[in-house]
Amino acid sequence: MKFDKKYISGQFTLVIILALLFCVGIIFFMVKTMTVDKKKWETVKKENFEKDSLIVEPTRGNILSADGQLMASDLPDYKVYIDFKSGLSKQAIKSNEFSHQDSVFYFAKDSLFMGKGVYALTLDSICEGLSRICPPATAADYRKHLAEGWMSQSRYFEVCRHKTLNYIQYKELMSLPFFRDYEKHKFFVGLNIIPRNNRKKPFGSLARRTLGDMFGDKDNKEHKSAKSGLELAYDSLLRGVPGIMHRRKILNRYVDLIDIKPVNGYDIVSTIDVSMQDISENALREEFRVIKQSGGLADMGVVVLMETKTGDVKAIVNLSLYDDGEYYEARNFALAALMEPGSTFKTASILVGLDDGTLDVNETTNGNGGVYNMYGSSMKDHNWNRGGYGEMDVAHTLMYSSNIGVSRLIDKHYHDCPEKFVEGLHRIGIGADLQLPFVGAATPVIRMPKPDRSNWSKTALAWMSIGYETQIPPISTVTFYNAIANNGTMVRPRFVKAVQRDGETVEEMPVEVIRQQIARPEAITQIQEMLRRVVGEGVGKRAGSKYFTVAGKTGTAQIGGKGGYKGGGHLVSFCGYFPAENPQYTCIVAIRLAHGQASGGGQAGPVFKKIAESIYANAVTSDLSRAKDSLVVFVPSIKKGYVGPARRILEQLGVRASIHGVQDDEIGTSTSESKSVAFSAMEYDFDHMPDLHGMGVRDAVYEIERRGMRAKVKGMGTVVNQSIQAGATNQRGQIVEIECE
Repeated sequence: MKFDKKYISGQFTLVIILALLFCVGIIFFMVKTMTVDKKKWETVKKENFEKDSLIVEPTRGNILSADGQLMASDLPDYKVYIDFKSGLSKQAIKSNEFSHQDSVFYFAKDSLFMGKGVYALTLDSICEGLSRICPPATAADYRKHLAEGWMSQSRYFEVCRHKTLNYIQYKELMSLPFFRDYEKHKFFVGLNIIPRNNRKKPFGSLARRTLGDMFGDKDNKEHKSAKSGLELAYDSLLRGVPGIMHRRKILNRYVDLIDIKPVNGYDIVSTIDVSMQDISENALREEFRVIKQSGGLADMGVVVLMETKTGDVKAIVNLSLYDDGEYYEARNFALAALMEPGSTFKTASILVGLDDGTLDVNETTNGNGGVYNMYGSSMKDHNWNRGGYGEMDVAHTLMYSSNIGVSRLIDKHYHDCPEKFVEGLHRIGIGADLQLPFVGAATPVIRMPKPDRSNWSKTALAWMSIGYETQIPPISTVTFYNAIANNGTMVRPRFVKAVQRDGETVEEMPVEVIRQQIARPEAITQIQEMLRRVVGEGVGKRAGSKYFTVAGKTGTAQIGGKGGYKGGGHLVSFCGYFPAENPQYTCIVAIRLAHGQASGGGQAGPVFKKIAESIYANAVTSDLSRAKDSLVVFVPSIKKGYVGPARRILEQLGVRASIHGVQDDEIGTSTSESKSVAFSAMEYDFDHMPDLHGMGVRDAVYEIERRGMRAKVKGMGTVVNQSIQAGATNQRGQIVEIECE
């Protein structure tokens, strides 16, 4: 058989042409896709199939107290969504209505992964569980809510509408039918769980301004950053290093693939002692109530408690009055407020003279009956209307806090060379820049006279010597007094003592000496004796204690306003240390009075005394082995509260503790038996007010504030009454008053 070559050649030519056209078409569309439609298809790819270079937020490090208790931490909460098209059989209706009493979810286990029939999960048990976990919605409400989700066939339907679940609620939810299969069969169950980290402070308002705050509480928000306090000062350590992931769409679901793992932040161990912080805040609040009862009004108060040898700040309280009549930690006055210190500054003035050798302890001056004409201005002592003081030596001018006595002594020796006095103030450290790591921390302002004295008046030195015409933040005053207590060695206030990762210390913050010796040893010894006499014999008696010796100085200063010092209120203070013979702690208490009778010794002194005696009592009883009696088995009464601390105390006392269904970090009730104590669990419910009766103050305040409410404490000890009864529904921001005895 012969073939026509022309015919065959024509067919091949046609095939080749068509093939070429096909190739040209492919190339055309390839080029078009890569050029003209490039942005369009890249957008489709990113939106529907993959997302690259997504940031994975690290877990922010914890801030711990000096004894390892959690003071600030990223604690998770959760949003849970159901995908009604994933893993659920489309036979969702047994009686043609989802809301029918007998309706169920069907879970097609056989076709998906088990091969064993159909596994039915009752909707009733799910809805009843949801009503218990996320009240006040009822089981019927949740049945209707889930019906709406099913009928809409939503792929992203919120289980608890407008509710974020805490960890305990989340664990309870995941124990319900249907939800409990999530961990084993994530794809088929059809849940989308979004964990979010909140920055929480378990101890509520305690040391809040020092711990600091964040811009944006959620880790899944952009631009989350530290705002203030330790959070900002140590942000580079706490925040960690973000990771990178990309997202791919596989089988109609997004899968996150980690490219670079995030590095979680370091933990920092603060110097704050929770117990001392609690003692200090309660003592200050109690004095606010006393002032109010006497007809006065305090609008701000500060306490700073410092460990003498190390400079560790064990407690720092900053309370200010708001329009609702309550006191809150709103601004770090202790570090940032520049104030005219008043009579606490007289100690610095006398020390300069003693260190220079211009003042002799036996030198005398005269109080002139309480009123003295100082270069045309009237200088008065606090008792001027009772005849004032007469002849006084240096020690008595400080003991009696005589404005006239101190100012006449300083003016006598430094009037013609005031710059020498100011230089002395800087030398002894009262004007030192402490270089604290906090944004907004203030540096003392002490005016230096110009060579031509254009910024100086004849009365400037006299008023400066008694605490006016200077501005000193409380942290600088307490650091100066701490140096006196420390035999002249000034140490920098320390707020963080260690950096940790996974419980292991990676760096220790050293004790920093600012000045090895602020004054001659002889001058330090002399001023120490004077400060001891101020409390023992002088105006500071109300700060003293019968259990140990206190040394310190009172302060009462008028506050300047638009019309001068009249009507501007007062700043009352006491700064001292204890025990005077072997100082362990230095403390300043400063209270700003809007109106009312003002007395540093009468108002700040008692706060100092309460703090000092409470800390001293804790120190004396800290060795619990001394409480044992080998001849007697004593089983103490245990308050309702956190089990862990109580159990550890019982162990040190040699009392056996049995625990039933409760963890160390949970609240429990106790039953004392003849030779042991039994702890049992309390039911957790974050949406209703707990029964606080029998709890200690700290545990009760913690339980109130972790539910988003505010605590108002009256008295100290054990809770005997609460303004909102147990079982009432919580309302965020609500004030709960607790009465303690």
